[in-house]
Amino acid sequence: MTTRIKVLMFASLADRLGVREVALELPAGATAEDAVRDLAERYPALEPLRDTLAVAVNLDYVAAGRELADGDELALIPPVSGG
Repeated sequence: MTTRIKVLMFASLADRLGVREVALELPAGATAEDAVRDLAERYPALEPLRDTLAVAVNLDYVAAGRELADGDELALIPPVSGG
C-alpha cells in the first residue's frame, strides 16, 4: 500500500529547486521527514536546507515525525527574513 501526497514549495525554496509543486508516492506509514528525505534525493539543492524548513500538513504546522495520509498536502517553507 502507498500514500500519495502533494508537496508545495514556497518562496526561495521554489526558486532554488525550480519547482513549486510535486506529487509523491511514499510507502504507507511514511512521515513528513521521509517525504523531505525523498525530495532531497530528487532535488540535491534541497539537502543543505533540510534542517531549516518549516513543515505543514494540510495547513497545520507539524513536527517532522508526523505520519502522512493518502491525499495529504505537505508544504515546505524556508526561513523568511525581512525588515
